[in-house]
Amino acid sequence: MTESGVPGNGGQSMELPCGEERSIHELDMGLREFDCRCGETHAVVMDMHPLSRFVPEFLVEILTETVEPAEDDREEFTTAHLMAIVMEEFPEEMAVADVAEDGAVGYALVWVADFDSRRLHEIVVELLVELMEHAVSHAEDDAVMDQFEQEMLEFDVSEFVEQYRAQRDFESEHDTPI
Repeated sequence: MTESGVPGNGGQSMELPCGEERSIHELDMGLREFDCRCGETHAVVMDMHPLSRFVPEFLVEILTETVEPAEDDREEFTTAHLMAIVMEEFPEEMAVADVAEDGAVGYALVWVADFDSRRLHEIVVELLVELMEHAVSHAEDDAVMDQFEQEMLEFDVSEFVEQYRAQRDFESEHDTPI
């Protein structure tokens, strides 16, 4: 993890959920979290981060094939849509900056959470399970719904996140999807 630097190192800065300021130029594309001057660790997500940061590729394929985003410029479900769901649930704990005009950073949108990357990961998985449960409820097949509900009773979000993060080796900048 990196230490939060001096705000205003050039370019646009964003106000974090804790009230501190951070230059977007300090948020490189490999950053997943940083230690802030406020004493907390904040998760970072950028629009160019793949959904497989949070869930396996097979689930990413299902999400992109089945979830139809609201009318916007993206044709399939993306990290931006996922983070919009997180922001809807945790509006006070998330900050977002549109930095599309700054060609030096390599991303167009950046989100910073008031919690660390592990907690964000758990929240994302919980919200994706809710999204899937909602989709299954429209299947008009009670057996499918019952099976899904049974499997979700046995599903441990914390354990999934622990195993997924270990397999993805999030300590390295060179993690790969599984």
